[in-house]
Formats: sequence, C-alpha cells, structure tokens
Amino acid sequence: MLLKNTFVHHVHFWLKDKAEKQKLIEGLYTLAPITHIRDIHIGVAAETFRDVIERSYDASLLLLFDTPEAQDAYQTDPIHLLFVENYAKPLCAKVVVLDNVNV
Repeated sequence: MLLKNTFVHHVHFWLKDKAEKQKLIEGLYTLAPITHIRDIHIGVAAETFRDVIERSYDASLLLLFDTPEAQDAYQTDPIHLLFVENYAKPLCAKVVVLDNVNV
C-alpha cells in the first residue's frame, strides 16, 4: 500500500549505557497516547546483516502523522516533552531524527 498524505518522523537512539535499553523502551511507550500520532512503531535493530544496514543504534521510534501540523503539535505535547526530559536527554548519547513527506 502506498502511503499518501503522511508525515514520517523516524528517530534513532544511541544510549550512554546499554543497560538502560529497557528503560528507554518503556519511555517510548509513554508516547503512544498522544492523539496527534496516526501510527507508532517502537523497535530495535532487526537481525539483518547486509552492508547497507545501520545496526549501531539501540532503539527506534517511527511515527506517522496526517499532516506536518500534527507533527508540530506532537513536538509540543506535554507527554512528548516529558519523554525528552525524563528519558531521551538523560539516557541518550545521540539521537538522529529523519523527517520526510510524500513527493
């Protein structure tokens, strides 16, 4: 199925301490109730090992939104702001965000 009218927000997280992975994943699940999110996927690297696959991250978050404005509203949602302060900032050494829209 070809996705249309979709804003994709894909975030990859690298932990300061690998032992904190479950805590980060628990934090990611706190984002699920945010009403601006159309779909959410929380994951870890798959057991695939081709040369082009990036596997060094510890967890990922894939969010689909109906509009760029919905994604903007997500960014300022109090639940998201708590996640950033309580999980992302203290636990992560690096965060990479890839945002994209349909062409």
